Amino acid sequence: MFDRLKLVGLIAIVFWMCALVAYVPSQASVEAQQPTGSIPTVTGTPLGVVVGVYLDLEQIKVYSGPSTYLYPAVGVLLAGQEAPAFGISEDGNWIQIYYPGVPGSVAWVYAPYVAIKKNGNLPQLGAPATPTPASTPTINPTLQAAFIPQVPSTRLPTFTPPAPLVISSFNQTDSNTDNIPMGLLIFGFGFLGALGILISFLQGR
Repeated sequence: MFDRLKLVGLIAIVFWMCALVAYVPSQASVEAQQPTGSIPTVTGTPLGVVVGVYLDLEQIKVYSGPSTYLYPAVGVLLAGQEAPAFGISEDGNWIQIYYPGVPGSVAWVYAPYVAIKKNGNLPQLGAPATPTPASTPTINPTLQAAFIPQVPSTRLPTFTPPAPLVISSFNQTDSNTDNIPMGLLIFGFGFLGALGILISFLQGR
C-alpha cells in the first residue's frame, strides 16, 4: 500500500514538472502611453538669401562694418564659400552676412565680390557704430620739451645792394692845338732835318 502511494506521488510530481515546462505564458501586449497634449512638429525654415564668393577670387576680407576705412577686418571667406545674407547697405555696395565668431555673429562683405545664390529681396540696413579706440595717446609737454630740442629761429640775412658801378671814360685830348695831324708834323720835321744835313754837307765841300 505504501509503495503504491509512493508511486502515485512520484507520477504526480513528474506530471506536474512536465506541465510546468510545457506551459508558455502568453506575452501581454504592451501599449505605449499616448501623450494627451499636442506634439509640436519640426519643420525646416528656408535660409533666405545666400551669397557665395566668386570662384576666381582666392579669398575676400570680411569687415565689421560697411567700409574698409572706418571698420576693421574680422575674417575672410574663401573662393566658393557661402553664407546667409541678412541685408544690404544703403548705398548697395555692402552685404551683411552671418559670420560666427564675431560679436553678434554678423559681418559685412563687399557686394561686387559675392554672387547671390538664392533670389530674394535684401532689406536695407544702416551702418553700425564705428569702433572707438580704447585710449587716445597724449604727449606730456614737459617730456616733449626734454627730448625734442627747440631750434631757435634765426633771422634771414638782409640783402644790401652794392654800390653803383662807375665806368671810367677817357676823353682823347689833342696835343696839337692847331688841329695839325701828328704824322704831318713828323714828316715836316724829318724833311727839315734832312735838308739841314744836305746844306751842311754842301758847305763842307
